[in-house]
Amino acid sequence: MISTVLKDDRYKMVEKTMKKLNYDKSALIETLHTAQETFGYLENETLKFIARRLKLPYSKVYGVATFYHFFRLKPKGKHTVVVCMGTACYIKDASNILKKLEERFNIKAGETTKDELLSLVSARCVGSCSLAPIAIYDNKAIGHLEIEQSVKEAEELVKC
Repeated sequence: MISTVLKDDRYKMVEKTMKKLNYDKSALIETLHTAQETFGYLENETLKFIARRLKLPYSKVYGVATFYHFFRLKPKGKHTVVVCMGTACYIKDASNILKKLEERFNIKAGETTKDELLSLVSARCVGSCSLAPIAIYDNKAIGHLEIEQSVKEAEELVKC
């Protein structure tokens, strides 16, 4: 199995990271970062590969991958909307903005539409409290956001 997997250059990149760190169990998070950068997300086969190579239980690798918000177990959409849920944004109705986006695109925060055009993410804080509520559409931040405006901006993204 491992020799077959290593024929895929992406697995070779992950292997290189583990080798650089002497296959130490403490290399898990860095290896997961490399795998996600290489594959775009962490699929089951990749997690199993990492577990075997670092001699860790699969449950440990899966647990770390699901514990940290940074890691994704599903492909990311072509476009991403990040809604800040920090205190300032929350107080200024960010939860309703997120709810409206979830309803409009029929997904929950952390999910991607079936056509893979849009991923919806909630963030603890994006560090722009003076612009609350704020959302980031791809890499464009829009502050003082209104609920209907949030949907319109997301719809514009998926039209492209």
